Amino acid sequence: MTTTSTAPAPARSGTLRRNLGLWAIVGLGLGYMTPTVVFDTFGIVSDETSGAVPAAYLVALIVMMFTAVSYGKMAGAIPSAGSAYTYVRESIHPNLGFMVGWTSLIDYVLLPMVNCLIIRLYLEQVFPDVPGWIWVVIYCAAVTTLIYFTMRGTSNINMILLVFAIAVMTVFVVMVIAQLANGAGDGTVASVKPFFHDGVTLSAVLTGATVVCFSFIGFDAVTMYAEEAKTPKVMPRAILLTVLIGGAIFLIAGFFTQLRFPTNAPFGEFTDDPLPQIGLIVGGPVFQAIFVSAGFAATLASGLASHASVSRMLLVMGRNNVLPRRFFGYIDPKTHTPTLNIVLVGAISLLAMSFTLETISAFINFGALIAFTFVNISVIAWFAIRQGRRRTFGDIVRFIVLPGIGMLLTGVLWANLHADALIGGLIWTAIGFGYLLVLTRGFRRRTAAFDENQPVTGFTTAVGKDREPRA
Repeated sequence: MTTTSTAPAPARSGTLRRNLGLWAIVGLGLGYMTPTVVFDTFGIVSDETSGAVPAAYLVALIVMMFTAVSYGKMAGAIPSAGSAYTYVRESIHPNLGFMVGWTSLIDYVLLPMVNCLIIRLYLEQVFPDVPGWIWVVIYCAAVTTLIYFTMRGTSNINMILLVFAIAVMTVFVVMVIAQLANGAGDGTVASVKPFFHDGVTLSAVLTGATVVCFSFIGFDAVTMYAEEAKTPKVMPRAILLTVLIGGAIFLIAGFFTQLRFPTNAPFGEFTDDPLPQIGLIVGGPVFQAIFVSAGFAATLASGLASHASVSRMLLVMGRNNVLPRRFFGYIDPKTHTPTLNIVLVGAISLLAMSFTLETISAFINFGALIAFTFVNISVIAWFAIRQGRRRTFGDIVRFIVLPGIGMLLTGVLWANLHADALIGGLIWTAIGFGYLLVLTRGFRRRTAAFDENQPVTGFTTAVGKDREPRA
C-alpha cells in the first residue's frame, strides 16, 4: 500500500545500506537468542534429563553447528535478506519454500508471546499477590506501543540490554564457583556429572536437547541482515560465531548451575521457570532483584526484536499477497510502521496468560527444526545438484556429507519433540498446504514469495545511491 503522507517515507527501491560489521551482526543474533533463557528452561530440562542440562546443550550445540555452516553457505550463495524459506524456494522449488515458510510462521509468531510468558513467570514469583494476567497486559501494551511508533530504535536498546544481561551472568558464574569451592551443591567445580551419571539416558538427553534448541533460535535471524553486511563474506562467519558464542554461554552457565543445583528440589513449585529462585538462593534478595532484572532485560531485548521482525515479515507477505494485502500490507502514513501487524502480534502475545513455557517452546521448536532441516537440504540441492559440485572429495564433504549430517541430526531432534507439538505442528502444516492449493489454484500458478529484496519499513534503511548489483 503506497503512503500518501507528505512526511518523508522510507525508500521503496535500491538495496539496504551495507553498514553492519561482523560483531554488530553477532550482537544482533545473540540478542535474539536471549542468553538468560538457560535459566528459564533449566528446571524443565533438568527434570527431563535427570540432571544433565549441559549434556542436552552440548547435543543441541553440535546439531546447531552443522546447521549454522549450512546457513553460512546459503547466505553466501543467495545474499538477499531472507531465511530458510528463501533458500528452499531458490534451491528446490517455490511451493516447498512456501511450506517451509508457513511452518516457520509458528516460531516467528510465538516468539514474542514466549518472551511475554517468561516476563509473567518472573513477576509472578517476585510479586505473588498480583495476578499474572495483569503483567501480561502491561507488557504487551508497553512493547506494542514502543514498536508501534518506531521500529528503527529497537536495535540500540537491544544491544544495551544484552550487554547488561551477559555482565550479570558473568557475576553469577563467579559467585557459584565460589560457593561450589566452599562445599555447596556438588561441592566441586570440575566434574563430568552434569554431562553423564547413573540414570542419564540418551533418549532423555535427546528430549532435553529438543527443549534447549529453543535457546538457539535466533542465530538464523541474522540472515535477514545479509544485504546490510559490509561484505557478503561476513555472513558465514557471523552465523557460526553467533552459534559458538551463544552455545558457550549456555554450556558454561548450564554447567555451573547444574553443579550448584543437582536436583530441582530447591526450586519448590517454580521449576517451570526457576530463574528468580536461582538468583535468590545464590545471592539473596538483592542479587535476586539484579538477576531477575538481567533476565528481564535479555527477554525484553528478544521481545522487541522478535515483535518487530514478525511484524515486518507479515507486512512483506501482505505486500506479496501471500496474506490479505489490505490488512497485512498496510503502513501507517504517520509512523511509517506496519501498525496493524504490530497490534496483531501484541494481541497474540496476550495468550501468554495461560500457556506453559514447556508447551510454547515445543511448538516453536517444531517450526524451527523444520526450517533447520531444509536449510541443510538446500545446501545439497543448490551446490551438489544445481551446480554439480560433487566431483571432488572436498566438494562431497562440504556439500553432501556435512549438510547431510546436519539434516539427519535436526530430523532426530524433530522426531523427539513432545507429542502435542508434533500434532499441533502437523495440523498447522496441513492448513498451510490447503492454503497453498488455494493461492496457486491447484499448483497452476507460481506462489508469491514470503520475502523480497527491498526494505519495507523504517526498521531498515534503503538508499538508492548505494545500489549494488545482486550476486
